[in-house]
Parts: sequence; C-alpha cells; structure tokens
Amino acid sequence: MRLLRFSAKNAVPGLGKKKSFALQRDWRTQSQLITMLWPAVIFMLVFNFVPLFGLVLAFVKYDPISGVAGIFTSPWNNFGNFTRVFESFQFWPMIRNTLGINLIGSLIGIPVTLVFALLLNELISGRFKSVIQTVTYMPHFLSWVIYGGLVITILNPEYGIVNYLLVELHLVKDPVQFLADPKYFWGLAIVTNLLKDLGWGAILYLAAMAGVDQSLYEAAAIDGAGRFKRMFHVTIPGILPTLMILIIFAVSGMLNNNFTQIYVLQNSLNMSASQVIDTYVYQTGLLRFQFDLATAIGLMKSVLALILLLGANYASNKFTKSGLF
Repeated sequence: MRLLRFSAKNAVPGLGKKKSFALQRDWRTQSQLITMLWPAVIFMLVFNFVPLFGLVLAFVKYDPISGVAGIFTSPWNNFGNFTRVFESFQFWPMIRNTLGINLIGSLIGIPVTLVFALLLNELISGRFKSVIQTVTYMPHFLSWVIYGGLVITILNPEYGIVNYLLVELHLVKDPVQFLADPKYFWGLAIVTNLLKDLGWGAILYLAAMAGVDQSLYEAAAIDGAGRFKRMFHVTIPGILPTLMILIIFAVSGMLNNNFTQIYVLQNSLNMSASQVIDTYVYQTGLLRFQFDLATAIGLMKSVLALILLLGANYASNKFTKSGLF
C-alpha cells in the first residue's frame, strides 16, 4: 500500500498565508488593548512569578550575607527548615491563635453579615437605607493604622470612653485592660474586624440579591408569604451560590490573618494570644533575618491553604451542587 503524506498547505492551498494575515490583522486592530494589557502582565511577572524562585530558600541553609546569589549557592538543607519550624515552642500556640481567630470570626462574621444584608435589602425608605450603607461602609476605607489607633484610644484604661462608661455604670470596679490581657484579644480582633468590614461585606450579598428573579417574590406574596418567609424561601436560595463561594474563600483563607490588624493591636503583654502565622513570618524574616525559615513557613501555609480550598470546594459541590470549579 502506498502511503500518501499531506500537509495543511497541500490540502488547502494558501491556508497558512490566510492564517498569518488574519493574525496580523487582529494584532493591528487590537494593538491598543494589547498595549493596555502589558502593565498588568509585567506586574504579574515581577510580583507573582519572579518571587517563586525564592521558594528555594525553604530547602537550603541560607546566609543573608551571601545576598541574592546565596539563594542558588547555599548548601541544601532538605526539610531541615520545616523541622525547625515544627520544633519551635511558638508553633502550636501560633497555629491555635491563627485558626481560633479565623474560625470563630468566620462563624460569627458570615451569618451576621448575611443577616445585615437581608435586613438592609428589606428597607423601604431609600434615604434611610443610603444613610445606613454610608455609615457602615465608611470604616472599610480607613487603614488599620488609623482604625486600630482609634480602637486603642477608645479602649484605653485611663481615658478611653469604653472603660469610662463601664466604671460609671458600675459594671466593673476598675478599668479593664483590654489590650494588656491576652484573654480579651481574640474577641477584640473578631469584633473590630467585623465592625470595620460589615457594610463592605454586605455589598456582595446585596449584588446577588439584586439578581434574584422578582417574579418569585411576587408569586410568594400571592401565596401569602410574609417578608421573613420570602427571605428564607426566595432570597437565601437565590444567593446560595454566592454564599457558598464566600464560605469557600473563608475556609481557604483560614490560615491568613489580617496582618495589619494583628500587628497594630499586638503588644508584648498579649503576645500569647496574638501571635499568628503572619506576624511570626514577619518577625522571623524581617526582624531576625532568618529568611529560610520564613520561606518554609510561607510555603507550608500556601500548601495547606490549597488543600483547604480543594476540600471546601469538593464539599460545596457535593452538598449544594455549586462551587468555584
């Protein structure tokens, strides 16, 4: 049998030239869009892909004196850096504080934000709704340096308004050392973060509620359903995919704290309750110059976050038929 070999150009004459011409035409017509895209591409390359070479530090014994070249010339340490992290006396308290603040914060923050968005969506007065939205959105745009300074001032045991009211109302005998006593730190971190981002977090729920079919509300009202029944049987099922995505993000970010918040509110007296992974990485890498240990901790956190993301997405797809992918 005789074998015949066909090329694309032989099968369809001029096909290669037509494709090349079409590509050049698309490049010319979309040159402005491509030019606008370049800054974002360069930003991603410089700040997201180039730093990946630094992950080598997690597996070597790095000496900061060796500089950038030491990343590739330092002696191989295998998993020695990870072993040192696990053997550190701060490891388990750090994990406990990180998971405790995030887990309790998510269990409280997600339902409270959802309820706030549901109630806000039911307001009839547009002017009153705008006022509430403005007041609750405003703290989000303050940096944690400013917002945390206000919190520290308000909770000051000498001249803070909170302790003044507690003493004047005879709820406590002496001013409470909120920032000096570790037992208050978890609650303080959770409440301040919730108050700061309550209005901003409700935006996603309100946007999802705006996409719910209005005919469903009309049908439920005709059937005699009141406002609360419409919320439970129409609104919540309608925004369930958005809710599940936010829960997945919350689970995958369980090992990430708001570094600025913790750093501003942290001091030597509450360190036992405020030391989390992010602050430990900062102290290890930038204050003690142990870049190899800091990289090992960051890599370990990223791997665990990926596992949590995949697990949360799998559970969401299995039980609610909705997820990220």
